[in-house]
Amino acid sequence: MKMSIRLTVNGSPHSLELSEEVPLIFALRNDLDCHGAKLGCGLEQCGACVVLADGEPIYSCTTRIGDLQGKAIETLEGLAAESGELHPIQQAFLNHNAAQCGFCLSGIVMRTKALLAKNPKPSRQDICQALDGHLCRCGAQPRMIRAVESAAARLRGAS
Repeated sequence: MKMSIRLTVNGSPHSLELSEEVPLIFALRNDLDCHGAKLGCGLEQCGACVVLADGEPIYSCTTRIGDLQGKAIETLEGLAAESGELHPIQQAFLNHNAAQCGFCLSGIVMRTKALLAKNPKPSRQDICQALDGHLCRCGAQPRMIRAVESAAARLRGAS
């Protein structure tokens, strides 16, 4: 049975007529034209689908759209400025060549945004712990850690 789901995605309000059981990732990709989050494992094991709901990282592959009524969802598409300028986190990942295939990257970037919002000066241990639930088979993890450190410094106003 379909129901009216109201939520805000990347700052824009939306009303969707969907079954409350539909996973968020399908609504994002099929109904809202947000393709940054990727469906990897579908079991909360790889992190490719991570987006933010009210600033908290969630696995969009297993989160039911019906559980998000009234929430603010942020995806990778919502990070860059309207001018096209990349968010400092995106720019740091680019500067540090922190991705090869890029499949896992949107979830890692979103988790990084949540981490830096709560902890603007994370230690390497904090970064590793925050990104622990993300699977990257390319071996770019050391560059990702450096990118998070760089983004944190830039967001704090350091060089």
